[in-house]
Amino acid sequence: MHTMWKGSISFGLVNIPIKLHAATEDKDISLRTLHKECHSPIKYEKVCPVCEKEVGKDDIVRAFEYTKGKFVVLEDNELEQLKKQNEEKAVEIVDFVKIEEIDPIYFNRSYYMSPNDGE
Repeated sequence: MHTMWKGSISFGLVNIPIKLHAATEDKDISLRTLHKECHSPIKYEKVCPVCEKEVGKDDIVRAFEYTKGKFVVLEDNELEQLKKQNEEKAVEIVDFVKIEEIDPIYFNRSYYMSPNDGE
């Protein structure tokens, strides 16, 4: 967990060093569209920046960029398998509550606090 802030809580002469961590993090996976031939990212205009030619729908593949400029190409059947594997983890929303019923503290981002090494 990434430390967002370091500080301390003081009670009179007692000083407790602490660290603050975000309680939530973005876990979404972002896929890119690549030119099937050379695996370069496709621009909005559907033009390959390396080959400098327009790319048709059949020449585009989906990929996960695991590091800058490095991709893992995913086939449609692999994406379907991933979708099926995660179906049981889906959350079904069955009802909503009125906004007045929610404590405003939950509207802001949540944090974890942990001890920090004393100096």
